[in-house]
Amino acid sequence: MTDSKVDNVSAKSTEPDGSRRKFLKGSLAAAGGVAAAGTTIVGAPYVHAQSPIVLKMQTAWGASNIWQDFAQEYVDRVHSMSGGRIQIDLLPSGAVVGTFQLMDAVSDGLLDIGHDVPVYWYGKNKAASLFGTGPVWGGDANNMMSWWYAGGGKELYRELVQDIMGFNVEGYFGFPMPSQPFGWFKNDDVTSVSDIEGLKYRTVGLAADLLQEMGMAVAQLPGGEIVPAMERGVIDAFEFNNPSSDSDFGAQDVAKNYYLGSYHQASESFEWLFNRDMLDSLDDDLRAILIHAVEAASTSNTASALDRYSADLQALQTESGVTVHRTSDEILAAQLEAWSTLIPTLEEDEFSRRCMESQKEWVERTVFYELMNQPDLQLAYEHFFPGRLNM
Repeated sequence: MTDSKVDNVSAKSTEPDGSRRKFLKGSLAAAGGVAAAGTTIVGAPYVHAQSPIVLKMQTAWGASNIWQDFAQEYVDRVHSMSGGRIQIDLLPSGAVVGTFQLMDAVSDGLLDIGHDVPVYWYGKNKAASLFGTGPVWGGDANNMMSWWYAGGGKELYRELVQDIMGFNVEGYFGFPMPSQPFGWFKNDDVTSVSDIEGLKYRTVGLAADLLQEMGMAVAQLPGGEIVPAMERGVIDAFEFNNPSSDSDFGAQDVAKNYYLGSYHQASESFEWLFNRDMLDSLDDDLRAILIHAVEAASTSNTASALDRYSADLQALQTESGVTVHRTSDEILAAQLEAWSTLIPTLEEDEFSRRCMESQKEWVERTVFYELMNQPDLQLAYEHFFPGRLNM
């Protein structure tokens, strides 16, 4: 990307009098006042005569990744709920900035909205990983996102992003992800900790510290660099996130053994980043649409993921010759022990300590209810689909 391209994008996205700023606070009230003053005007034609606000949104995903489709579901809902008053120009990773530069770009106003996961700015502050890719206390991603909305997580996130790091960003979470697979391996006998010791492995965030504790040599790479690194022998094994995204970039072409279930990243959600000045410039109803569309897209994304992930996992087996394994109990137990080793080090940071204490307090109460109330779904599945899990 040339400097001139960046300058052109920056100038367009920060222009104060452009179409993206047509609905500044009070504009709808002014239009309504004009309508009220006349006796022959029905409705609010002056509102509809306004040009739409055009916002620039970039994701951390490639154009062909399923998560770009998930981001489009958000864009579609904003357009529908706003009656076209907000138009979002959705861009893939790299269109304006690189994957790991989204937070800075949104904060600086180069982008209006970013769509990523907090672990992607882990390099700025390790506490970012606590919002989805930190220690697994016993809750899943649904539980962790509930903590974010109802258990104090949102306030802690705001403190980290705005007060501690000084970013001009407001963030919201959506789409609690299924637990991420342990990943792709060339061997089919990865059952013990000794089988993974010394392997060069790709992951991100605190999972890197976790798996280094277990004896792996970890490289933190963006998704687009994984397969080339595997082909060159830079890494021996890797994880990304799910069967659809993994197959989209060709994981099945460089490894044939896919290990599902892991504690390295078991409670992650998407993050929508909004430039605060942009949000503050909007009328209250349009601001609410941008924010609450995250919740609407979260439900849609969850349904789409369950459909696509399961279908693509089946295709990996039947069409690409991939063998699906469950990660062994020995490796899972070792992951929990590794988390227990890392937690005291994380607690040396005062903010991280408070964040983890909040999570543990939430999980102890809420997951007790979930586990006590949840019937054994595996028992029911095996009753109606006998032998299906015996692979």
